[in-house]
Amino acid sequence: MFYKTIPCCVRHCTICKIRKNLVIFAPYFKDGENMILYDNHNHSQFSFDGGRTTVEKSAVAAREHGLAGLCFTDHCDFHVPPMKAEFEHLVKEEFDVASQQAEIDAVSSRLEGIRIFKGIEIGLYHSCRERIRQHLSAWKFDQVIASVHYIDDTDPFYGGYYRDKDWKQAYGHYLETLYGEMTWLGDFDVMGHYDYVARYAPYPQSSILYRDFSDIFDPMLAYLAHEGKAVEINTKTYQDYHGRTPVLDKDILLRFKEFGGEFISLGSDSHDPDRTGDKFGYYAEFVKALGFRYLTHFEARRPVPLPV
Repeated sequence: MFYKTIPCCVRHCTICKIRKNLVIFAPYFKDGENMILYDNHNHSQFSFDGGRTTVEKSAVAAREHGLAGLCFTDHCDFHVPPMKAEFEHLVKEEFDVASQQAEIDAVSSRLEGIRIFKGIEIGLYHSCRERIRQHLSAWKFDQVIASVHYIDDTDPFYGGYYRDKDWKQAYGHYLETLYGEMTWLGDFDVMGHYDYVARYAPYPQSSILYRDFSDIFDPMLAYLAHEGKAVEINTKTYQDYHGRTPVLDKDILLRFKEFGGEFISLGSDSHDPDRTGDKFGYYAEFVKALGFRYLTHFEARRPVPLPV
């Protein structure tokens, strides 16, 4: 492996000016060598729903799957809709950051051949704005994913959100909510699973497409590109859900690229060891075919783009 220095977004542009043209050290590889892939969205025993794995189990599996590293982005949602009590026992959906980070340090010290990063998946919700900001200010992370899991006091996983909405209303309102909350926050690195709402929807329209929501995607993608944020390809979305399989719309990524966006983050959203790095080879080639030169992970909140 060799190293070279590159500016934060690999060219002189608005993002470089914003980030003062930060220079990082990034590995590059001779022709014929394999891509180096990082899984930037994983959950461990510290997530409320992470009981199927541990930091160590997922890290070992990631190494066996050929990944160079992974980031544990455990759930932190300060608002949990009371309607969930109809389906499961309600618990706090926050995690002990100090314990998570101590465990990551301990596993990193004894496990060779895999890099492990400290992250958080912060659940955006309007009534929790100040608490979210204070929490992120209180801790140091390698990466912050900004996601929407709960909306209008409902949990899409259990279907209540879709009631009395057609597909365009449901998807559009979710995208508008995500855009509004993440632009208010600003303090994040990756926009998490913008198509999360399509996973559990009851409609025949199983995918979120640029052509249907260009009026929302344009300002969203322009903001991400201008601010040097990453778009996440969350591979958990692109699997069968009761006979519906959402697909990733290339036009969304191409529009992001047109706005100057360069940072694409791969995340498996794993809650068990077997899913680390799921379908990464396919989506790395997908991104490369669209003309993106890099996949990006984050270290100490700084983007590290690696060639595809």
